[in-house]
This record gives sequence, C-alpha cells and structure tokens, in this order.
Amino acid sequence: MPHPGSKMLAFMTGAQPHCGDQDPSEDALDQYVRTCGGKQALRRILIASNGMAAAKAMMSMRQWAHMEAGLGSSGTFHFVAMATLEDLDANADFVRLADSFVEVPPGKNVNNYANVDLICKIAKSERVDAVWPGWGHASENPRLPAKLKELGISFVGPTSSVMSVLGDKIAAGILAQTAGVPSIPWSGDGLKAELTDYGTIPDETFKKACLTSAGEALTCAERIGFPVVLKASEGGGGKGIRMCASKEELEQNFVMVQNEVPGSPIFMMKLCTGARHIEVQIVGDQHGQVVALNGRDCSTQRRFQKIFEEGPPVIVPRDKFKEMERAAQRLTQNIGYIGAGTVEYLFDASTNEFYFLELNPRLQVEHPVTEAITQVNLPATQLQVAMGVPLHRMPQIRSFYGKTASDKTSSIDFMREDYVYPKIHCMAARVTAENPDDGFKPTSGKIERIKFQSSVACWGYFSVWTHAAIHEFADSQFGHLFARGGDREEARKTLVLALQNLEVVGEIRNPVEYLVELLGTEAFRKNSIDTSWLDGLIREKVVKLKYEKMDVVFYAAVFRAMRAFQAKDGELIDALSKRRLGLLGQVNGSCSLDLEVAFEGHKFAFGVIRAAADAYVFSINGKTITAQVRVQPDSSLLVTVDGSVMKVSGTEEALGLRLRLQGVGTVLLPTIFDPSELRSDFNGKVIRYLADEGAAVQKGQAYVE
Repeated sequence: MPHPGSKMLAFMTGAQPHCGDQDPSEDALDQYVRTCGGKQALRRILIASNGMAAAKAMMSMRQWAHMEAGLGSSGTFHFVAMATLEDLDANADFVRLADSFVEVPPGKNVNNYANVDLICKIAKSERVDAVWPGWGHASENPRLPAKLKELGISFVGPTSSVMSVLGDKIAAGILAQTAGVPSIPWSGDGLKAELTDYGTIPDETFKKACLTSAGEALTCAERIGFPVVLKASEGGGGKGIRMCASKEELEQNFVMVQNEVPGSPIFMMKLCTGARHIEVQIVGDQHGQVVALNGRDCSTQRRFQKIFEEGPPVIVPRDKFKEMERAAQRLTQNIGYIGAGTVEYLFDASTNEFYFLELNPRLQVEHPVTEAITQVNLPATQLQVAMGVPLHRMPQIRSFYGKTASDKTSSIDFMREDYVYPKIHCMAARVTAENPDDGFKPTSGKIERIKFQSSVACWGYFSVWTHAAIHEFADSQFGHLFARGGDREEARKTLVLALQNLEVVGEIRNPVEYLVELLGTEAFRKNSIDTSWLDGLIREKVVKLKYEKMDVVFYAAVFRAMRAFQAKDGELIDALSKRRLGLLGQVNGSCSLDLEVAFEGHKFAFGVIRAAADAYVFSINGKTITAQVRVQPDSSLLVTVDGSVMKVSGTEEALGLRLRLQGVGTVLLPTIFDPSELRSDFNGKVIRYLADEGAAVQKGQAYVE
C-alpha cells in the first residue's frame, strides 16, 4: 500500500498514480457497477457546492461505500471541493471533509458556486469523472449539464433539456396539465404542450402563461380571484414569491418579485388557503424507470421558507398519497427524467384534493427525512444513477420494496408494485442564523462553538462547528436536526429534546427556542396546521418565550455588572503594570458601581457592591439581593441566589443585550434608539424608498426596501 503522503504529493505535483498504485477499492467499485448492471465507475467527483450540501454529500457517499456497498472505508472516492476565501476563513466543515480543494473567487455565488464556466474549468483541470451540484447555486442551471456533456464529464442529475423544462415552474405546470396532474387555478390554466425536438415547451404556449406587467397581473388576478401568489419561475428558497390580497399589494409586489429574481419570467397562481405542502421524492434512472420514495410534509413555513419537515405525510390518506406518487411518476417518466427530484403539491385536507405546485429537479435540503423512513441513501443513489445502475438493481431500493437479500436481480414494476410502508416517523428542524426578535432577519458573525449530542433517535448535520463563522454570502441555514420515533408524537417529543440540548455560542442569532415553542403548540401537536399557520403566528406574535420579567432584568444587571467589574479589574491591572499614580483612587472605585437596565418600556436603576471575590449585592428601590457569581471557562456565569442556580451568558450587540438563560431561552433587551433612524444588524443593500423624503409614515408601514 502506498505511503499516505504519496496521494498528497501526486495532488501537489499534478502527477497521476500509475496502475501499480491503484487502491484495491477502485477494483471493487468497478466490480460493483458491473455486477449491478451499471455502465461506468465514477471515482473523482467535484462537489460544486458548499455548506451543508457539500458536507452531507461527501459523508453520505463515503458511508454508502463503506457500510452498504462494502467498498472500504477510504479511497473509493476522491472528492474535490470548491472553497471561497470566506468559507476558508469561516472554518467551513466541508473543506475538511474533502480530499482536496480549489480556492475560487470570493463574494456572491455568481463568482463561484453558481458560475457554470468556472465549475466546468475546474472539473476539466482537476480531471474529475463527475460533478455533484447540490442544491441552490448552479444545481438548476441547464447550462451546467450541457457544458459538462461537451467535456465528457458526468453530471449527477437530470439532462440539460429536462432540467430546463422541469426546472422552470411555468413549463412544469404546463407539462403537469398535459400529464393529467390536477392544477390549481393559475395564469396558465388549460395550457397543454408536447416537448419540441430540443426538449422545450413551444415559446408561443410558454408566453401565454407569463405575466410581463403589473397590468397583466391585475387582469389575471381578477379572473382567478384574490388572494393570489406572484412567483418568479427561476426563484426559490423564498425568493421571488409574494402573496397579494389586493390590487395595491399586487402592484407593489410585482416590482419586488422582478427585483428579487431579475430577468425571470413571472406567473401567478391562486393562493390556496388552508392547504398543506406535500412532497413526493422521486428518482429516475438511465433506463426509463422512476421510483417514488414516499414523501414529506413541509407545511410549516415562514414566508414560503420551510421550517419543519416530516415524513411520511400522515395528514394525507394512504390511497390519496398513492395517487400523488403515481401522478409524479407519470409526469417524470414521460419525459425521461434522470436523477433525484421532488414533485410538490398543495393538499386540501378538508376536500381530500391535491394540486400540482412545482417540480424541483435536484435534491432538497430536507432529503434526510426520506432517508430515515426509507433507509435509502439519496446522494449515493444519485451517484449510482449517474453510473448507469438501474434502480431495480440497487440493494437499498430492493430492500425498500421488500425484496430479500438473496434476490438481487428480479425486476420491479415501480408503477404497479407497492413498497413496504415506513414503520417510523421522522421530523426535522432547520437551524438558521436568523433573529426571531427582528422578523427572522439573517445574521452573520463568529461562532465560538456548537454543542450537540446525537443519539440513536436524533442526529444532525452542521456546516460549521467550533471557531467558525457564518459570513455574509453564506446560506443562513447552518444546521439541520432530525428525530425519529414510532409515530409522529414520539418524533415530535424527541425533536423538542434535541433542540433544547442544542447550544450555539457566538455572535449570530438563531431561533432554536422559538422552534421549541412552535413544536409545543396545540395546533402542531394535533397536526391541524397549514402553510399560512406560522406566518399568522408571527404576525400576531402569538408564540412568545415564557419568562418572568423581573428575573430577566435581574440577570441582565448581573451580566452587565460582571462585565463592568471585569473591565475595571483590567484597567487596574494595567495601571499596576505601568506604575501609574492615582492607584489608590482606582482601588476604592473598583468595588461598587451604578447601572441601568431597560426592558419592556421600563428602566431599572441598580446599585452594585462587590462584597467578595464571588459575592455581589444588588440594590434597587430599597431592596437588596445577594448573589454568588462564578465565571466559567467559557465566560458564562453561574449565578446563585437563595440556593437557586442559573447559568447566564450574553452578548452586547447592535440592537441591544442578547441574554441567554439556561432553561428559559434567549431574551433581547433592546437598546433605546432614535426612532427616526433606520438600523440593521446585518449587511444589506437599499433597493428603493417606498415613501418620499419628509413624508409621514404609519406604524407598521414599509418605507424602504
């Protein structure tokens, strides 16, 4: 076996290993592909993504090679990562997981992970066999598979023509209607089309479903009826989508959608109130087969951004869900879909009807929910499809359909045969760098550490760990927790415990405590929610952290007093080291101070005396509280009052003091600002002002975008 450094030397010099240096696992991969009816082994893979997507892909493919395919624990694949300076400085975990990486230009993703020409250039120079695109970035750009095909490099995903037509929400809607899939009223009602020789929808038909002006949008809205949803067909992740309940909102939002996804065609659909967001996970192979791997319920959404995902979607009766699966299979099989994809529906539980929403021609971030309930490793399945392995020859797919280990080759009619229905329920929560106290605005900054203990029933994926950061160009989601149980309620309880035991320390904000409160609401426990449920709670501020106001005020005073005393001690030590005069005066003033805490419209004035190294006396309104305070190695405080102990930590930031109380949660004590000033705790760009200079604005009125 070659010395471990030989691979690194070959990488540094650009030399290729000769036949005598081949790892035995390479032969095993060839044998696996041949035995399973595949075409070509793919070993050297470019991961054209970053963050959680890149990390999850490499972990999943390595796990499959070692645990499922028996190809060995290392050396089967060589993963080449792309990494910006921001990701390198942020100590992004995916860089560590890669076998090698290529530094790419910093800044917005058009400079790096979404730059098709750059990806192809790296793929060629690194002599990779295949490119895995992840989600977001260039994953839905049909230019990428087209250009890679010209270079003779495999793309782990659908063909360019299929991606183009299905990746466009308008074209997908027309194809769904053509395939007889139920559709909700929209701007393309009744349109049907056969694909052209280039695999596209005829332009004339496509344009009939598009809206090019606010006037056209208003005419369409009057036809299908308010409320409506405006969508950019090239949008995603909550971008380029706006709900409109009136003519005024429609006119304003049309411009906003145009600005969020420049150049994208825009369409409109009826807002289906009281509906659930249900997904069907499909995978198509190179041999014309398409399998449906159950699905997910992603109805808990904030501004169309998913918060919780779960599966199986138990709100849908099994016979009705089977209809949804078969419709998804027909839609994708008819056009020769290859790779992993998700067909999304709106489901009305009151009428038991479903409507086509869109098809995402890529893997989704919530795919581990499907992996948990089906035991099918999806990134590895994607890779096997790219190697030409038929679906019915993949061991995990066969197991999902109840085939015995000894039966390795019998055919499976995926359109007629039923799989073994999942016996467990899985529920997931997204962990994001967002501020729940400020409308879930994204935040960025350093992360000192993430503390999470996985178990058999609970696990998680994170894009960063210790001494890391979320930079301004990064996806706000940096973690994903998953919990499983015998039923939905057991999975919910397990997820609550997992979130309560998650600790994220650093400059960023996260909504973990808020998610715990959501999971405990009666509507979520009874599974009576819909896609507008969470937005309604946020608007009405129904879900709030439960705390005692005066406890928050007192612990805020303790935190600020300790920081003030620490600063005074530092000044004193500095004065001693420099032998400055006036030392006695500094000593006399280092054991007492006055401070003020403002919270919920009131100010509280404290007097504080340091009675001993770890004993402090707080005075307010003629009353005193004695506290023992111990500073922990992580700078948190253990505060003991009358035998009761509270762990306290906090951060002074732009909007105020962010106080963390163990067992309670995070509370923001806002700084009092001039109300005429616009302030933000994250980087952004002002697009336009919605009110004239000097004009009066009403409470809650938007005045800048």
